[in-house]
Amino acid sequence: MRQQFIGLMYGWIVIFGLILCASTVLALLLRFTTFNDPTLSWVTLSVGFIALFFGGLIAGMKGKSKGWMIGMFTGLGFTVLTFLVQYLGYKHGFSIEQTLHHTGYILAALIGGVIGVNTVAPK
Repeated sequence: MRQQFIGLMYGWIVIFGLILCASTVLALLLRFTTFNDPTLSWVTLSVGFIALFFGGLIAGMKGKSKGWMIGMFTGLGFTVLTFLVQYLGYKHGFSIEQTLHHTGYILAALIGGVIGVNTVAPK
């Protein structure tokens, strides 16, 4: 149980690190180039899928068992935190579009967790 929790924490750290780096790069692109809003929505969606996949992958590798559960909780933790920030900070719930995006994020983390567990050699 402790091993899975440590894996979960590593997964969340990877997710937020990747999203922070990607947000900085995208902010600089928006400021200094002609990068526009329609392109930005697809890029941010892709970055989210990639970040959640790698977060689930790392969580699965560190957790070493029950990859689907570790991946699911990694994605759910990200979604719950995002919802809490949006609801408590901005007084808005999730829209249908955001619900679909976060369902995809959870699935990406779940798949990453399954792959992560299966890439670690058993001891």
